[in-house]
Amino acid sequence: MIKQFFRTSVLSCASIAVLASCGVTEPSSHTANSNNVQPESVPKNIIMVVADGMGPAYTTAYRNYVDDPSTPHIEPVVFDDILVGNASTYPASVSGYVTDSAAAATALATGIKSYNGAIGVDVNKQPVNSVMYHAKSKGMRTGLAVTSQIVHATPASYIAHNESRKNYNEIAEDFFDVRVDGEFVADVMLGGGTSYFERDDRDILAEFIDAGYVHADSYDQLATVPQGSNVLGLFAPVALPAVLDDERKNRLEYLVENAIKHLENDNGYFLLVEASQVDWAGHSNDIASAMAEMHDLALTMEYLRDYVAAHPDTLVVLTADHSTGGLTIGANGDYRWSPEHLKSMSASVMTIALEMANEDNPGEFVANKLGLTLSEEELATLDSVSNQDDKTRFMAVKTFLDTKTNTGWTTGGHTGVDVEVFAFGAGYQSFMGQIDNTDIAKKIFGFINKKQ
Repeated sequence: MIKQFFRTSVLSCASIAVLASCGVTEPSSHTANSNNVQPESVPKNIIMVVADGMGPAYTTAYRNYVDDPSTPHIEPVVFDDILVGNASTYPASVSGYVTDSAAAATALATGIKSYNGAIGVDVNKQPVNSVMYHAKSKGMRTGLAVTSQIVHATPASYIAHNESRKNYNEIAEDFFDVRVDGEFVADVMLGGGTSYFERDDRDILAEFIDAGYVHADSYDQLATVPQGSNVLGLFAPVALPAVLDDERKNRLEYLVENAIKHLENDNGYFLLVEASQVDWAGHSNDIASAMAEMHDLALTMEYLRDYVAAHPDTLVVLTADHSTGGLTIGANGDYRWSPEHLKSMSASVMTIALEMANEDNPGEFVANKLGLTLSEEELATLDSVSNQDDKTRFMAVKTFLDTKTNTGWTTGGHTGVDVEVFAFGAGYQSFMGQIDNTDIAKKIFGFINKKQ
């Protein structure tokens, strides 16, 4: 029903001049009071960054992970400089207190609470429009840059409308079929997901190329695309590799820089950025990948901080959709966390686990990939699991690092804690204090409406 609706008519909320008719209102009364700050300015450009799964423990852990132990103090990191508040993340009441990525992304994109699994629809499975859609309706250029497949929950909720986040092929079709006054919702789309766009039943990739989009299938090719192009960059069949396995260790920063190159224009732009795989590391309880993905995000935020210094009419907002894994830095009653054991890794835990099965000396192979000197007992333990299945080997290496670092986890899923909100640039004061995730979208809608 939802798909057919979008094939035959313009969105019911396409006329968003009166936002209240689409359920979008000004921020609720519990939005932070911005007394004692300078009057807000209206941004020309808006960059929304979602660090999927990044609960508060992740930013604390990252600060310790990059700390210089030769100094007496723990040095601040980019996140410390831009922290402005916290946001609640609960979904619509039908799904309780703990959100999934789809409901959270729908809230961040549209200002509407929905059920877990919802992509751009409300609790009645009716389509609701996103800030990206609205930006496009106002003549702004729009785009996304993510490290997951671009049809994953967060980017999908800014473009598509589907009752289930699992319907990846239908969501990919919405990327082409949902229009704003005849135009595509996004001008630039960078991430993974070729297998969902280049299919036997429908070649959506070819349709985009025929519609004038430049297709890039490698990082190097992306660099050659003429500035200001409409771009569909798909760099992996599904998601991008984990950053520990990627040829580019600053992959998100690189995608963001290239996206901005094609989005900049006199009318301004809206860009969605997602550090997608912080969440996946949390689900796997993989502290090594969690810190590597956080570093990829930190490099991106440092780049954006410099960009805003040169373009002060740009707003950057960073938050998480939820926290994943129940990460604790310190576990089992031991008042210690030792991230130094994570700093020399040359591959992800999953890649190490897969490859060690083919090695004559698996323990030594693991030690080399971890960049650590291991005891005979530790080597023997790793040798003993080399002929087990992939999951057992992964758990052995992961547990080894948890023990070395004294990292704890409470779940393989999400938790319901509030998440941090970070903001800088034009209008950042609006996001200060304790807010709800829907307030972020509502304020962005307001900024877009105020643009001249």
